[in-house]
Amino acid sequence: MSIYAISDLHLSFHTNKPMNVFGSIWDHYEERVKENWIKKVKNQDLVLLPGDFSWETHLKDTFLDFQFIEQLPGKKLLLKGNHDYWWSTLAKMRAYVGEHFHDIDFLYNNSYFFENHIIAGTRGWSHPVSEEDKKIVEREKIRLKLSLEDGIQKYGNQFPIIVCMHYPPEPEFLEIMKQYPVEKCIYGHLHGSAHKNVKEGIIDGIEWIMVSCDYTNFDLIPIVP
Repeated sequence: MSIYAISDLHLSFHTNKPMNVFGSIWDHYEERVKENWIKKVKNQDLVLLPGDFSWETHLKDTFLDFQFIEQLPGKKLLLKGNHDYWWSTLAKMRAYVGEHFHDIDFLYNNSYFFENHIIAGTRGWSHPVSEEDKKIVEREKIRLKLSLEDGIQKYGNQFPIIVCMHYPPEPEFLEIMKQYPVEKCIYGHLHGSAHKNVKEGIIDGIEWIMVSCDYTNFDLIPIVP
């Protein structure tokens, strides 16, 4: 069983908000994602989707977007992105997908266990400038700690941890990760010209992996082969 990741799908099957307004690279990207997904992922695998899954504003309108990934192989684990306005409480989201789908779950102040790895994470935030930014960063730091502690309490500290974030991890979040057996940090959020800011490789003992779909050419990245 393997773990893959891809982020920033920005699906809009209900509202038809095409992503190719950001460039021709996005032309028919959903079909490319689907083709690459089917080539790689088996039903017993896990796919991490760290943020910006759907353009919808309300959970009730996400059905077609969730249906798109439900019909693809593997279990799917979603994290909140800055454009996931439909995001609600964990209980409400689980109740909604539980009515219609079978292989979808969420990371939100909690953790997940798969293939001898603990999976934790939070959305994160960009470098704080305003006072409101600073408040958001503090909340996100708390959410990351809650997720990591949930994993340790449930599964023990002998397993490596994969941290999912939407934003690239700022130093405040990296310092928290270094207090736990975090092996890898996957993130997305960066598009187009912002790809010049991508950091990958081993940084402070943690492997950083960028998985925004336009960065990966709409392919899924193996996290645990």
